[in-house]
Amino acid sequence: MRVAILSDIHDNVWKLAAALEVARGADALLCLGDLCSPFVVHQLGGGFAGPIHILFGNNDGDPFRIAANARRYPHIAIHAEWFRTEFGGRSFAANHYDNIGRAVAAGGQFDVVCFGHNHRYEITPTGKTLAINPGPIMGAAFAADGSRTDVASTLAIYDTVSGQAERVEV
Repeated sequence: MRVAILSDIHDNVWKLAAALEVARGADALLCLGDLCSPFVVHQLGGGFAGPIHILFGNNDGDPFRIAANARRYPHIAIHAEWFRTEFGGRSFAANHYDNIGRAVAAGGQFDVVCFGHNHRYEITPTGKTLAINPGPIMGAAFAADGSRTDVASTLAIYDTVSGQAERVEV
């Protein structure tokens, strides 16, 4: 089974369209938050036919309308801020925040822990757990002083058979 993992869309519908083209080869899609606007749900729901699991991030300012839009798509599930499941025999945990994700990964309870938030692509083995930050779809990162740096728009594809994740730039 292949799981597409993406985060931090921030309304960049052009990069999201490219990411969904790549994700169409996956069996499930995991979106780790910061869609930003509720209309992004329509692009997700219409652009990926398999199960879609959405978590909220710190920039999802209208979770009521995001959830209302998601109800129009039977293959979309909203999981608020925390999600745990099994894909292809592998245990997964997901949330938006990198500091929480790394702490959960260090606990060793899951095969895969996914997170976003800091807009930095990362795949880090932590004991038996693989920590995955797919990087930002939006294509930017921000320093502590608020300055913006352009970065690659990326997502990750995790293969449950091999236990490996690959970086995909769009």
